[in-house]
Amino acid sequence: MSKKAILYRMVTKEHICPYGLRSKDLLEREGYSVEDNHLTSRNETDDFKQKHGVETTPQTFIEEKRIGGYDELRKYFGKGKAGQNGTTYAPVIAIFSVAALLSLAFQFFVSEDFISIRTLVLFIAFSMTLLAVQKLKDLYSFTNSFITYDLLAMRWLRYGYIYPFIEAYAGIGMVAQLPAITVAPFSLFIGTVGAISVFKAVYVDKRELKCACVGGDSNVPLGFVSLSENIFMIAGALLMLSF
Repeated sequence: MSKKAILYRMVTKEHICPYGLRSKDLLEREGYSVEDNHLTSRNETDDFKQKHGVETTPQTFIEEKRIGGYDELRKYFGKGKAGQNGTTYAPVIAIFSVAALLSLAFQFFVSEDFISIRTLVLFIAFSMTLLAVQKLKDLYSFTNSFITYDLLAMRWLRYGYIYPFIEAYAGIGMVAQLPAITVAPFSLFIGTVGAISVFKAVYVDKRELKCACVGGDSNVPLGFVSLSENIFMIAGALLMLSF
């Protein structure tokens, strides 16, 4: 016999509950046939909550027993809490991975050769540019985190607001192959200051901080991965000056 579940979720012209959709998807992936009941107005939703003594929807019932909302349903199936929890390197890994693929694709397009010094420079450039975008989307949030460990930003707060623009300029300049003297000094400067700042905060002061490298709202811990952003900037500058 097929397993059956009854789901009540909010579906109106103005709002479709995302957790209702997630509950339905989870039930179906667990092999359940879902009786999908839509609560099509705020009044209907409020009446449902009052009738069953609950504060939120969706609500799932299995074998005439109320399981609860999406979090409770995940717990029922032995799954952990949904979404990102705690610190993670996922944002940085995603950016570096996309940057690597972009650099390989770009280099192959222009020369039909995947691996070269230019590929490495492109990887650094794309990484810097993508990281700069993450910072620029919310400068206030970024600077709130950045000024807690960057040595220059601590003394001159406005540097925190300028930093992402310099990073973006340096990355774009590397892609465009602008003259090294117009790009490399900027990359070298922010990379060196950043590397010293991260090293001091993490390895000397032993502080546990979140890195602002992918924006102020990230849960990326300040550490070696954060230091790598600055090392890339320094390496990119030196490569430009060398060739």
